[in-house]
Amino acid sequence: MLLETFPPTRQAALGRVSAVRPSDYARSRNAIEGAVTGLSPYITHGLLSLPEVLAGVTAKHSLDVQHKFVFELGWREFFRHVWSHRGDEILQSLHAGPRPDAAYDPVLPADIREARTGVAVIDEAVRTLYATGTLHNHARMWLASYVVHLRHVHWRAGADWLVAHLVDGDLASNHLSWQWVAGTGSHKPYLFNADNVARYAPAHWHSAGSVIDQSYEALDQVARGMRPVAASADVGAVVGIPEPSLLAAPPADLELRAPTASAVDRLRGREVWLVHPWALRAAPADLPDDTIIIGVYPQEHHAVWPWPESRWRWVDAAMAAVAPERWYLDSNCLATVLAAAAQVRSVSDPHIAQAPPRRVILDPAPALFPLVERRCDSFSQWWTRATRGLKQAAELL
Repeated sequence: MLLETFPPTRQAALGRVSAVRPSDYARSRNAIEGAVTGLSPYITHGLLSLPEVLAGVTAKHSLDVQHKFVFELGWREFFRHVWSHRGDEILQSLHAGPRPDAAYDPVLPADIREARTGVAVIDEAVRTLYATGTLHNHARMWLASYVVHLRHVHWRAGADWLVAHLVDGDLASNHLSWQWVAGTGSHKPYLFNADNVARYAPAHWHSAGSVIDQSYEALDQVARGMRPVAASADVGAVVGIPEPSLLAAPPADLELRAPTASAVDRLRGREVWLVHPWALRAAPADLPDDTIIIGVYPQEHHAVWPWPESRWRWVDAAMAAVAPERWYLDSNCLATVLAAAAQVRSVSDPHIAQAPPRRVILDPAPALFPLVERRCDSFSQWWTRATRGLKQAAELL
C-alpha cells in the first residue's frame, strides 16, 4: 500500500509539489481528511529539498512569508536547528515537564501498540499508521497526548515506537514534537478531548463516552499527577492488530550485502558519490562523468533505529533509481573500501553523523531559511530571527 500511495520516485514527489493548493492547505490542514500535501516522506529521505518545495509552490502561488504553508516548512527546519545545537540531548527531556521523568512508565503498553485501547481515535490512528506508514500530524499529536498525559507513559517510549513505523520518520521532527506535546520542550502540555476529535476527524474516529470525553480542566489534572487512565475494562474484547516487525537489517531479497574485497581495487583513484537513506538524490552535476555512485545503509544507525519491511522497500526502491549498487555495512568496513578512492563525497545529515568515515566530504544539505547561529529554544524565537526583514516567501529562495 505504501508504494502505491507514495510512489518512491522524484517524479511523484514533484507531482505532489505541483498539486499543492496553499489556500486549501491553510484552511483545512488540521482536519484528518484535509488538504495535506503528502510531501513529508520525500523531504525526509531527500528526494526533495525544502527550497525545491517552496520554489515549486511559489511558481504558481504568491505567498506571504507568514503563510501557514511556509510556517510549516519552518517547523521542520527549526527542529533541525535544535538538533544541530543539542545533539543527542533531543533524545532526553529538554526541561522538566508536568511530572518528573521517573513518574512515567518507560514501556508503551500492548493495548496501544495493538490498537485495542477501546478509544476510537487512538485505535484508528494506530491502524492507519501500520497500514500506510504515515499519520496526519493532528493524529500524531492526539496519540502522543493520550500516551503521555492520560496513560502516563514516558514520551521517549512513545516517540521511539512511532518514529520506527513512519516512512517519514525523522528523529528531530518526531522526538521534538513528542517533547512539545509532553511539555518537556514547550511551556505546557498539549491536551485534547473528544470534542476536538469530533471537530477534525471523520465519524469513525469520534470518541464520545470514552476516557477523553472530559473537560480540559479534568484532563489537565490527570496530566499533572492524578492516577493515569487505565486500559479499557473490556480491552480484551477489542479486536486488535499485530504490530509490524521491525528489522535492523534489510529484507534478504533486497540483496544489500557488504562489498567484496575487489571493491577496494575498483574504487582506487576514482571519484565516489555516496547516496544514503536521507539523501536519495542524483549525484551533483559538478562530479566527473565516470564518478562511481554507491548507495549505503549504515549498520550503526539501523541497529538502534530499525525499520518495518515496508520502509526498507520504499527507501530501497528510491535508492535503486539513483544508485544501482547498494551496500549495507558498518563504518569500519566502509572506511576500508573507500580508503584508496581519490575523493568521496556525500550529503550531510545528522542521522548519519556517526557513520561516514572522516575522509568523506559532506556537502551541506540544502536549507530554506537563513542560518540562525544563536540557539533558539522556541519556534517563535527562531522564526522571528529566520524571517526578519522578509515579506514574500519567494525572498527565501
